[in-house]
Amino acid sequence: MVVDDMGYSDLGAFGSEIPTPNLDQLAYNGVRLSNFITHAACSPTRAALLTGVDPHRAGLGNMLEELSPNQKGQPGYEGYLKQNVVTIATLLRDSGYKTYMTGKWHLGVNLDTSPYARGFERSFTALENASHFADMLPAYSPDPNAKAKYLSDDRLLDSLPESFDYSSQFFVDQMIEYIGSGDPTTDPFFAYVAFTAPHWPLQAPNETLEKFKGAYSAGYDVIFDQRFEAQKALGLIPEHALPADRSPKGQPWAELTIDERAAEQRRMEVYAAMISEIDTHSGRLIGYLENAGLLEDTVIFFISDNGAEGHDIDETWPSDYFPAIRSTIDDKHDHSVKNMGRENSYTFYGPNWARVSAPAFRLFKAFPSEGGIHTAGFAYFPNLFLTQTIVKDLILAKDIAATILDLANVEHPGTTYRGKTIEAISGISALPYLTGLENNEGNTRIVADELFGKISVRRYPWKLIKIPPPHGTGDWELFNLDLDLAEQNNLAETHHDIVDGLVSEWKQYELDNGVILPDWVSGY
Repeated sequence: MVVDDMGYSDLGAFGSEIPTPNLDQLAYNGVRLSNFITHAACSPTRAALLTGVDPHRAGLGNMLEELSPNQKGQPGYEGYLKQNVVTIATLLRDSGYKTYMTGKWHLGVNLDTSPYARGFERSFTALENASHFADMLPAYSPDPNAKAKYLSDDRLLDSLPESFDYSSQFFVDQMIEYIGSGDPTTDPFFAYVAFTAPHWPLQAPNETLEKFKGAYSAGYDVIFDQRFEAQKALGLIPEHALPADRSPKGQPWAELTIDERAAEQRRMEVYAAMISEIDTHSGRLIGYLENAGLLEDTVIFFISDNGAEGHDIDETWPSDYFPAIRSTIDDKHDHSVKNMGRENSYTFYGPNWARVSAPAFRLFKAFPSEGGIHTAGFAYFPNLFLTQTIVKDLILAKDIAATILDLANVEHPGTTYRGKTIEAISGISALPYLTGLENNEGNTRIVADELFGKISVRRYPWKLIKIPPPHGTGDWELFNLDLDLAEQNNLAETHHDIVDGLVSEWKQYELDNGVILPDWVSGY
């Protein structure tokens, strides 16, 4: 199960005040991952998750919507999952598994690059980001008449089924139907539920919105402090951790006007309602598995694809056509506070609440700082995994693919599949960590990454990043994550040898993976 743009502290089991009893039960009785690292945005993480391969090698060196002119048409920047990688769905299907997917794909926009063509026997997917109700509005498009692309197996839809009331509800309904159509006693299944929530536009059913009315009148600074202390008490962040700084776009609650407070309060009410909906419908799926006698033999992974979203659409990307998207959004939606969260609204989470979603981490989605890539995740399988445990080992998004293949006793084919050359898997199985056979909290793998011209290199406990202004200095910054999880104390000037070593690792990664920095990046 994958959620979209959820921060590290947004589940009860990770310190949140939002009621998430169904997911909490699994998380507390399973293995919570306190050092789970994704990529900084959705498509690259999903590519790594399904293939175990670095996104730059799989065609998602950048997201399709955000390719810069110098990246378009270049290898590794196709904007869809290339044929040079094989998905775990394909390998599991080859091994006798039924393979099902519902929810957001975002790894290709036509049939040839859809789940139907990449190993999923049955699928109902939003090929791109979309709103959460049945209006088929894309999440962003400069065309006011555009329709979101939904695919049912191999059929592009002109309209959504009448039973599609809300995204999280329908994706679970459809998955239950798929699982129920098979015979799990003879046909094991691999199910991938990719919620589109809580990705913008923030929207939720009216009855769920009402449950959170007035819940955030204290403001984001109070909730921030509460979650920060809760995460310490739960053992998810160290006792010596410091609270994250505000982003350049953030403001203290005390400085807001009455109208600004009302809008911010409502923004969080809607977001909490979306998290609550994810939990409710996840609970229905878990309940179905339990009632069918399947839960005991089912391995469950739950992750967020990146950190919380702290941008608005007019500032997220340096692209000429986003002003047209902003204009279309404004023309088609009612942005009043009273209407926020409803079907014809368009609401963003914003930098102030994004900070609440990761109170010990710097920044949010789209950044390689911890707030953008250090996300909530847990694994549940009491028959084999540890229970009531927090695992602090470094586990990457691409490790999930290797772990699933390990569990299923299915070998990755290496560099050749059905006579074609493919990328070898580079993720490693996390099974030793999940089962307690190995405990390597200081996992010393060198992990380099780049997205949107923002760079990171990690070798425990050191992390080197480069982020353009105003959110970064535009130069290399070095942090000791053991002592400075919030990335506040830049040690680059006093540890030149470590900087030089990590820069060398970055240059090797850049060369090995064909990285093309976007042409708007200067001074790199």
